[in-house]
Amino acid sequence: MRYRSLGRTGIQVSPYALGTMNFGQMANADHDDAIRIIRRALEGGINLIDTADVYSVGEAEEIIARAIEGRRDDVVLATKFSNPMGQDPNQRGGSRRWIMTAVEGSLRRLRTDHIDLYQYHRPDTDTDLEETLSALSDLVRSGKVRAIGTSRQPAADIVEAQWIAERRGLERVRCEQPTYSILNRAIERDVLPVTERYGMGTIVFSPLAQGMLTGRLRKGQQSALTRSGPYFEHFRDERRIDAVEQLVPLAEKAGMSLTHMALAFVVAHPGVTAAIIGPRTLEQLDDLLAGADVALGDEILDRIDEIVPPGTDIGQLQMAWNPPSLTTPALRRRPAGDRAASG
Repeated sequence: MRYRSLGRTGIQVSPYALGTMNFGQMANADHDDAIRIIRRALEGGINLIDTADVYSVGEAEEIIARAIEGRRDDVVLATKFSNPMGQDPNQRGGSRRWIMTAVEGSLRRLRTDHIDLYQYHRPDTDTDLEETLSALSDLVRSGKVRAIGTSRQPAADIVEAQWIAERRGLERVRCEQPTYSILNRAIERDVLPVTERYGMGTIVFSPLAQGMLTGRLRKGQQSALTRSGPYFEHFRDERRIDAVEQLVPLAEKAGMSLTHMALAFVVAHPGVTAAIIGPRTLEQLDDLLAGADVALGDEILDRIDEIVPPGTDIGQLQMAWNPPSLTTPALRRRPAGDRAASG
């Protein structure tokens, strides 16, 4: 693999990152199997492992610790904080109180004395960003963290974080982790230009649109991907399915699988550092690694632009983060008594 610089940190990472959300009780409870997948990924040239404290409530971090024992220096280890780790309302978020507790928990589970990239998993609108950056800066200066990052942050918040860091002499955010795929390209409009402007790395998740871009979900066919429940509503979005129906023959004509085309598309963007892959089996991992050297020509990229225009989303992943201004009606509606038209 050809390694890339994680923004301007000087840290070199593989264009594929191994995601570990599937390891542990959330998906694959077989620790030995998960360890084999991690080690095969390392053998295949992947050096970036992405996890989070919330993945199977710490279990994924414990699995990683066993898998990289004796190889810690070969791994760029990234984990996240801020999602709930218990019922206590203070076991989550971006407060200094929680960050200092959360990092010790991750270090213990990962059996390491430092984290290469410590990421703010999702925005916490109840906490001043300066509070969060101050705590993270102290972790960097203590040596427990090498670089700090964010995930699912709007472009405006990324800019604000850079301004706060400059004004207050705090550590700069070095990386953002948004969702990005052929079906979800909105970050091309603002997030990617901003991260490029500030010399940040960008590690994207769901490059296969949670499985829609594997070709397993076709129009008129039943699939496990169309399971019921609000979390999987986007699998039943006819607009997304129609786009997939146009992408499948494009990949076939180019002599590649839809999976390989989808991943090659994501890592072709100059603002993308790495794409997170989340194989459940060794066979899936081997197939993903087989496409690591696939490069797309302008003709294919132009055709993809016709199917899904740059900077647009076809529907939205249910796992995407929306700010309170979108999720709370009261924040975008005047009180009933004030809505009467004036004049």
